[in-house]
Amino acid sequence: MARRKRTAAEIAGARESQAIAATLGRDARSTRQQRRLTQAELGRRVGLSQSEICHLEAGHGQGTSIATWIAIGIALNRPLAIGFSRDIADPRPRDAGHLAAQEFVLRLAETNGWTGRFELPTRPANPSLSVDVCLEDRRHRLLILIEIWNRLDDVGAAARTMARKIAEATDLAASHEPLDRVAACWLLVDTAANRELVRKYPAVIRALFDGSSQAWVRALTTGAVPPDRPGVAWIDLRQGRLSELRLPSHVTRGGDPGGHR
Repeated sequence: MARRKRTAAEIAGARESQAIAATLGRDARSTRQQRRLTQAELGRRVGLSQSEICHLEAGHGQGTSIATWIAIGIALNRPLAIGFSRDIADPRPRDAGHLAAQEFVLRLAETNGWTGRFELPTRPANPSLSVDVCLEDRRHRLLILIEIWNRLDDVGAAARTMARKIAEATDLAASHEPLDRVAACWLLVDTAANRELVRKYPAVIRALFDGSSQAWVRALTTGAVPPDRPGVAWIDLRQGRLSELRLPSHVTRGGDPGGHR
């Protein structure tokens, strides 16, 4: 009977399993030595002989059961982590939702004739500290900082971070002549969770963002000059639009009703 020809997946699988077994063997050996264990001692912990441990450490463990490798990891206090990689047939990155919002804002900037910067570091020496999107309105000498929130879990921390970024961006702008103005706006992704947060804490949102939400939406969508004060608005990626964030009416100190616009 003719021998069945192996499929491409089987060939690749055999090659990959050999590489993984070699890596596991090297890691097991180096960790065992760090733990000052002999091969025999490790073998006793997992129910294998000294020669079997030697075989695995030499990189020949591709046929060994997952259960055995897990037991070795536990015995060495280095639990084995196994899982499929990200779906390579799906080109969407892990931060696809956030990226889509950044893409939307950058396209608005192009329409307005502004220069858009993606993940602009506010501390050049530390690129991990960056603004989601920085927009440059050169006509009005403005730097506009946009922070996008898929979900707000810690409003206080987010506010402190934004204040730091505004201060750092202001320092950057100070090197320009004449001085650039820095403006800032949060865009909250329009979700039930974010709407509930806004409903529960309107006074906090109002205190943080005393710039007109309506004016900010107009600025970002038409290129108008944004307010001097920080603002907040909704971003709805399903409908591809920004919208004003309205807060419940409140009574001002003078007794006149007012609203967040």
